[in-house]
Amino acid sequence: MMIIDTHSHAGVNWFEPVETILHQMNVNGVQKTALIQHAGNYHNDYLLECVKRFPGRFGAVLWVDVADPNAPATLEQLARHEEVIAVRLHPYERSPEPDPLAIWRKAAELRLPVSCYARSAAQAADPGFRAIVEQFPDLPVILEHLAGAYRPQSPESVTPPYDDYKEALTLSRLPNTFIKFGGLGEFCVRPRPLAPHFMFEDVPPLVDMAHEAFGPERMMWGSDFPPVGGREGYRNSLEALKEYPCFRNQGEREWAFGKAAQAAFRWP
Repeated sequence: MMIIDTHSHAGVNWFEPVETILHQMNVNGVQKTALIQHAGNYHNDYLLECVKRFPGRFGAVLWVDVADPNAPATLEQLARHEEVIAVRLHPYERSPEPDPLAIWRKAAELRLPVSCYARSAAQAADPGFRAIVEQFPDLPVILEHLAGAYRPQSPESVTPPYDDYKEALTLSRLPNTFIKFGGLGEFCVRPRPLAPHFMFEDVPPLVDMAHEAFGPERMMWGSDFPPVGGREGYRNSLEALKEYPCFRNQGEREWAFGKAAQAAFRWP
């Protein structure tokens, strides 16, 4: 089974150099990784350099400063690099007037998927964001971090009855949408004391709900390395999800851990 990590970070002004990710990939049987530009960083040269240094192992998901009136032209220039497989945007990001959707329109024109970072499920559920996804039906939109329903940014989103998350999951009715899931440590409380083997005692049904809404053909695993190192760790974030009960058979796992990513991102 090909395993693709759709969400890791590398950098020189924040996080770790790419060699640390490569080590995790090699010891855990991960063939490819999407290097996701970290929030607030518009300096993309390092990620492009990483992809070129390790051909076949990485793709770059870049960020541009949407507030810059020249952002669409900058995105077009960046998209000429075959190493670029997507652009990263917040669901609330808009271009300056006169065309607030200029950056989204340019991504659609370039056939460049959007990896979308919602800081909460409420942002992903916003009607204005849904309208954008509907307006560009040929633009793949990949919802990161279970559409924002994860504890570090939005603890209310992981508390029943999950109203915002349920609303965000209705985006699955739009066939150009996909969703990323990470390690269980993104939304589960670390057990104290720890058991001798990896486990969480109370797992909210967020992955199950995503599976019900999107199906494995539009789900994709992303480690969130290196932040995952402060939670359960890279290996546990992968192995626990490979055995997660909502993935009923090997065919479903092949989609959720590789084939969906190949379908959604612009891999060379």
